[in-house]
Amino acid sequence: MKQQEEAVSAARLATVHRKPVPTLQQTALPATQQNRFDWWKNLSRRTRLALFAALVASIALIIGLAAGLSTRKHSQNLPLPSGHGGPFTGDLTYYAPGLGACGVTSTDSDKIVAISHLLFDAAGTGSDPNANPLCGKKIRASRDNSSVDVTVVDRCTGCQAKDLDVTVDSFAMLANVDLGRVSVEWNWLEDVPASAQG
Repeated sequence: MKQQEEAVSAARLATVHRKPVPTLQQTALPATQQNRFDWWKNLSRRTRLALFAALVASIALIIGLAAGLSTRKHSQNLPLPSGHGGPFTGDLTYYAPGLGACGVTSTDSDKIVAISHLLFDAAGTGSDPNANPLCGKKIRASRDNSSVDVTVVDRCTGCQAKDLDVTVDSFAMLANVDLGRVSVEWNWLEDVPASAQG
């Protein structure tokens, strides 16, 4: 029994006694914080609505301007024929043509090209892609002392700005078809001097 009393006594001594948690008293806010929104309360309902409408209109204007600036056509660095005529360097790939963005139906044996959607869209002047001023423009693609002249009839959504996508027959005139993607140098044919067009 004595051992049990000693054990209980030892346990009591080992128990940590915590101080009671003081209750929180509400303290008054300083006068500057209390009056922070008093100016709003003092406004008439009509004035509050007008201020709120002005805030919403400002936010809408900022968002509209940001959206308009982000979708603006950035054509100053694109290889368009009206700017620097080349030569440009990009990737050359091939695809199975059909009805192109210019409204022309092509086959694998045609010497045609799909240019980057970035170029095609930057040159567009309306909603009709068939009326794009790049449709029908000629490009000379060159690689390893070989070249082929191709006509723009389509738009390539997977191409970067300086890439070209041609028919398999046109690709074969410049590289082994098994390669699938090669580097190519090209320029707008209209910008090549007449003596160099041979």
